[in-house]
Amino acid sequence: MADLLKQRGEKMQWYHDELLHMAVELGHRLLPAFNTTSGLPFPKVNLRYGIVNPLSRTGMESDTCTACAGTMILEFAALSRLSGQSVFEEHARKALDVLWERRQKGSDLVGTVINIHNGEWVRRESGVGAGIDSYYEYLMKAYILLGDHVYLQRFNTHYSAIMKYISQPPLLLNVHMHNPTVGVRSWMDSLLAFFPGLQVLRGDLKPAIETHEMLYQVTKQHKFLPEAFTTEFRVHWGQHLLRPEFAESTYYLYKATGDPYYLRVGQSIVEKLNTYARVPCGFAAVQDVRTGTHEDRMDSFFLAEMFKYLYLMFSEKSQLPINIDDYIFTTEAHLLPVTLSINQAPSQANTTEDTFVSHDEDLFTHSCPSTETLFPNNPSFAKTIRDGYKYLTGVGRALHSLPAREIELPLHDNGIEPMEFLKSMGISLTSLKEMTLGDPTTQKEQKGVYRVRIVAEVGATPEEEAVVPHVVQLISPPFLGRTVLTAGPAKFGMDLTKQEHGVKGSIVKASPYTACGPVDNTAELKGRIALVLRGDCMFAAKARWLQQTGAIGVIFIDHREGSNSDETPLFQMVGDGDSTEDITLPLVFLFSREGAVLTAALEEHHNVDVLLLPKERQLGHDKMEKPISMNIKLLLTQEGEMEENSAGGPTLQFVLENEEVFSKEELIGSEQQDGRTQPCSADSSQSLNSNTGPET
Repeated sequence: MADLLKQRGEKMQWYHDELLHMAVELGHRLLPAFNTTSGLPFPKVNLRYGIVNPLSRTGMESDTCTACAGTMILEFAALSRLSGQSVFEEHARKALDVLWERRQKGSDLVGTVINIHNGEWVRRESGVGAGIDSYYEYLMKAYILLGDHVYLQRFNTHYSAIMKYISQPPLLLNVHMHNPTVGVRSWMDSLLAFFPGLQVLRGDLKPAIETHEMLYQVTKQHKFLPEAFTTEFRVHWGQHLLRPEFAESTYYLYKATGDPYYLRVGQSIVEKLNTYARVPCGFAAVQDVRTGTHEDRMDSFFLAEMFKYLYLMFSEKSQLPINIDDYIFTTEAHLLPVTLSINQAPSQANTTEDTFVSHDEDLFTHSCPSTETLFPNNPSFAKTIRDGYKYLTGVGRALHSLPAREIELPLHDNGIEPMEFLKSMGISLTSLKEMTLGDPTTQKEQKGVYRVRIVAEVGATPEEEAVVPHVVQLISPPFLGRTVLTAGPAKFGMDLTKQEHGVKGSIVKASPYTACGPVDNTAELKGRIALVLRGDCMFAAKARWLQQTGAIGVIFIDHREGSNSDETPLFQMVGDGDSTEDITLPLVFLFSREGAVLTAALEEHHNVDVLLLPKERQLGHDKMEKPISMNIKLLLTQEGEMEENSAGGPTLQFVLENEEVFSKEELIGSEQQDGRTQPCSADSSQSLNSNTGPET
């Protein structure tokens, strides 16, 4: 860029490669990171002391993430081609070669964390979000910047695998790299928001529009993209670090489609930043999108990327000092000129001889698709795609004053059911067996419009499913029930709300503390409640290992230092995507500060008994009346079949529960008798304040 300004005669006439010399010096200080057996770099390098020096405080690491090792080729290749020193590009390319060679050959997917010394995978889950994201990005951009078809072939191979195993439009879900038909978690992280932009670069607009629209609906529901959110679009991790990936994809989609809709999305990003993140000295990260509390941090990527993409989105070409199409963005939105491909690398030796299996590749592999071909006679093709996901999270549709007799819901042609929309309104749905949606035996049930015939007024309900607080109560001397630690429940394992007196036992630390494999102290854990540290594997995996020891319960302790229940909302632990019916232990979660109280008590007194139970039932706590919850079962009828099915009428099943009473009543809507049914409030699907059932 400095050379460009100088050549124009506008600025920097004094410049004689001073910045390039500094960049070369910095590059040489980074090179010691590559001194590993495999060629994969250390995740950190001390710029003053290097790696092996005792003062470097680095060099002891054994692992790195895929994105960490695979996100250097743009910068290092540019440095080599501008300086004439091939060593930088060679090292970056060698790291990419290792990652390519270590991919799972059956699925063509890579894992998340890899050993830098032997090249073995440490974490084998594969996705497009945290830990992997920019590896895929740099393969595609390396081809654009350098013109080397090897990078394009590798990217296309990975992309085919992503679309086959990870993409479930509009979702992008992590899978096992060696068994890609098995999901590993039921939530997504916010870093995957870059992927629609990458799909635009490849020319695959339809899935890019679908995923972007899903992400936009999540931001409308939660103001920002939470750091992680579930497949039901609830908050999993509430933090928002002002990440720019969603704005990046919005910019690319606007560039590709010219659709002003994406300008409005960009406007909403600006407005939410000003409303919820702006502070007197700049912008602050949001600690939790549900509470709006701030963190005292503003990361570099916010300035480097967020404002740049927003500025470019709203700028006209005439307002820009350069032709932005002559540049490629690095992962931190720095600009590199595509003319670098003219400068041949000092050494073109390819350390890996790629052999590609012949795939049935679509036209996207070799050319960008024509939107006229994809969407003939439809200039608003992006809107056509978006409309199928308009009410994905339930936000945006007017939920008040809808007709009491019926609601129309779209069923998308990719199999998305209307269940999720109604769940967002607080109505728990169970379709009757003879009308199960998504049944592969009948194609007509996969597409079209389904009509839910419901005898209820529909009202707005809280966005988040209530989490029932649990406690870990220390009951052995000297505590005697006076020390009570707030805990979060799990969506699997024993339901402590149905255990009248909770679960009591002595606590023992698992060894190893993370319990991600066979446990060493099995004899100690038998008949006791295990303490285990969060991290390295899924909650369900830990629970299964501990259940094998004969433990009677598990207390998970957060590995994030300083986390506590006063500042962070409780959440429910979720399974690993597989069936968790085999897990029968009671499971609770303590944040770090509460966990420290428990571990300190164990270290001081050695024998500590605790009680695991819902907070409202803790010892010494006045009994509170439990609100009644109501589940509604609705008959789903396909449009066109309403007349033939109308004889039976809609079937509703109400389940009323409280502490004292459990009754189940089936109500048959008898349109034959009087042609109507009295409405009941859908708010009662969340809770009722009295013990009387709804009038019908």
